Amino acid sequence: MRVFGIDCGTEFTGYGVVEIACDARLPRLVHLAAGTIRLSKKDKAPQRLAQIYAELTALMALHQPEVVAIEEVFFSANVKSALKLGQVRGVAMLAAATSGLPVAEYAPLSIKSSVVGYGLAAKEQVQFMVKRLLDNESAFDSADAADALAIAICHIHTSQTLLLQGAGR
Repeated sequence: MRVFGIDCGTEFTGYGVVEIACDARLPRLVHLAAGTIRLSKKDKAPQRLAQIYAELTALMALHQPEVVAIEEVFFSANVKSALKLGQVRGVAMLAAATSGLPVAEYAPLSIKSSVVGYGLAAKEQVQFMVKRLLDNESAFDSADAADALAIAICHIHTSQTLLLQGAGR
């Protein structure tokens, strides 16, 4: 299974591609790619959204994932920021849909629990565990890319758990 994780943001949108390798006795996570789409504050919202769409679509075509995983909407005191983030999430889902890919959404607490084992973990703990789980000290270049990898890892862990639960019936 190859998963394309996206950490949506209005200035920086992180992405990460992880797959599960089952060739060994024990399955292991394999880091394939990670990076950050950096948006110019000078551009207006439509141009920024078009850039996110174009870059995500190209990256999905390049990496050929089976599924896209993104973070669910969280509640924010700042309505304007939440609306802008919602636009970016919509564009990310559109990029996945036009690429013919299913989208899985995960709550921030679920992502942290899956990667760190604690839903209220700090960003630094998530970044530390992403490096350990991928066995790659240079797996990402930004906190946004680390979060995207964590989202992809969460989807793989969740899928494996559901598969095991189904096999036990």
